[in-house]
Amino acid sequence: MGLLRRYGLRLARRRWLVRALRKRRELTPVVSRTSAIRPDDILLFSTLRNEKVRLPFFLRYYRDLGVTHFLIVDNDSDDGSREYLREQPDVSLWTTKHSYKRSRFGVDWLNWLQMRHGHNHWTLVVDPDEFFVYPFCDTRPLKALTDWLDASSIKSFGAMLLDMYPRGPIDAQPYHEGTDPFEIACWFDSGNYTIRRNSRFGNLWIQGGPRARSFFTDAPERAPALNKIPLVKWHRSYAYVSSTHMLLPRGLNLVYDEWGGEKASGVLLHAKFLDTFTVKAAEEMERRQHYAGSHEYRAYHAGLQDKTDLWCKWSEKYINWRQLEILGLMSKGNWA
Repeated sequence: MGLLRRYGLRLARRRWLVRALRKRRELTPVVSRTSAIRPDDILLFSTLRNEKVRLPFFLRYYRDLGVTHFLIVDNDSDDGSREYLREQPDVSLWTTKHSYKRSRFGVDWLNWLQMRHGHNHWTLVVDPDEFFVYPFCDTRPLKALTDWLDASSIKSFGAMLLDMYPRGPIDAQPYHEGTDPFEIACWFDSGNYTIRRNSRFGNLWIQGGPRARSFFTDAPERAPALNKIPLVKWHRSYAYVSSTHMLLPRGLNLVYDEWGGEKASGVLLHAKFLDTFTVKAAEEMERRQHYAGSHEYRAYHAGLQDKTDLWCKWSEKYINWRQLEILGLMSKGNWA
């Protein structure tokens, strides 16, 4: 990479950090328990709106993995999410009525909170419908992974977003609060993915899966990106650029290739396609707070009118992380 491009990325990172500092004024603390954060705690950051039905299982899942504190921005929920989170002893909560779109889809808010509270911590940034799976997650806590990453001088860890779905129309089986969503949405596409490298930021750009084949059939290049870098040993000088797809400094995006093989990586099981999604898609299309005038949600809304069934004869039923590694969707790299 040339000197001019490196300088441009340095300026871009500074701009995102300054923007995050300005956007902190949009956040109002509801309850702050950050004084209880210990130096070796693993922190989870998330932005949400009207996700009360998901929260009990979401919190339990990540507590069981080893997350010790949750820092959450509630974007003007009216379904009880804020009240529920306020009562959780390991949650610090901020609220805002400001535009999700004008905060770069929550990135500015979380960049600020990570700058303020995530420095020198391993931080996990996920949505309430994303569930982190990593090598040996069935037998080793998240702290074992971060300790190994520290010992290997690795500062970021990549994960592919894997869309999970039920067999049959997604609204055929109701999801009940507190239950495991993957008891319903237990199928995924084992193939049907395209990968290219982003020359500017160095990250891989992955697209495909059920959303590309069902909702973006005529324009697969407009399908959502599936590449994520959710786990980072945070420094206050870092900044996410676009969701968790990429961040700066640029070197943090190089999460797959290494000399002699591939780096360890994980998967984010994506529990978007439950019966709650039809209402969510209609709401977000009306709010128009998502990327490119919510074109993604317009595609969902149009497809869901036909009771779209995402299952096909090539669908795989989820078993465990080892299955995902065999299929080439994640890797344990040289973590033995």
